[in-house]
Amino acid sequence: MPLAFETLNRGTVAFGFFNIDTDLLLLQQYFLFADDFCSHLIRMAEDVREEPFETSWPVYSIDDPRKIGDLMAAIHGIRHTGFIGEVYKRFPFPKREAEFKQKPEGFQNRDWMISLLEKWAARKTIPVRVDQEHETVSIGEYLFTKGVFHQLIQYVWVGGYPRWKDESRPAYVMELKGNLEKSRGWLAQGLVLR
Repeated sequence: MPLAFETLNRGTVAFGFFNIDTDLLLLQQYFLFADDFCSHLIRMAEDVREEPFETSWPVYSIDDPRKIGDLMAAIHGIRHTGFIGEVYKRFPFPKREAEFKQKPEGFQNRDWMISLLEKWAARKTIPVRVDQEHETVSIGEYLFTKGVFHQLIQYVWVGGYPRWKDESRPAYVMELKGNLEKSRGWLAQGLVLR
């Protein structure tokens, strides 16, 4: 389930996995796959420049919140509206609470997820800015402190809420950890993945 994270400029935003059968992450209206998120983080953490730098990430964007859907209604099977409703029609919330774990094999549903995203979302490239002097990272329009940005990384590392099934992380998450631990760049400093 996505959790609430504080930005410096837009208040609280949602970030995280929203269905245990897919590796798709959402950041408010933006959607990107977790392995892409991890690859972007690895490249950003390797950068040792002290001056601010910008890059860009390709994402899917659903700008109308009504088209995103109602996550809680979809989880409870009450109403399946918007993009998230379509995902929950295909991959309903588990009947038993013990089965509510993020599946590390969620990437296997990628083709279906992409075809659904293409119906609901627009492809966009959003700017991402890393600013060591101000200790901030912006993703699209959302400005995070370094500490909150670390919380986003930690969220993916643990598999969000409800955590990875059997504590088994996908290879791309393990690669992220290894690269962040070796990084000498500012962005990885102080980050502890437990």
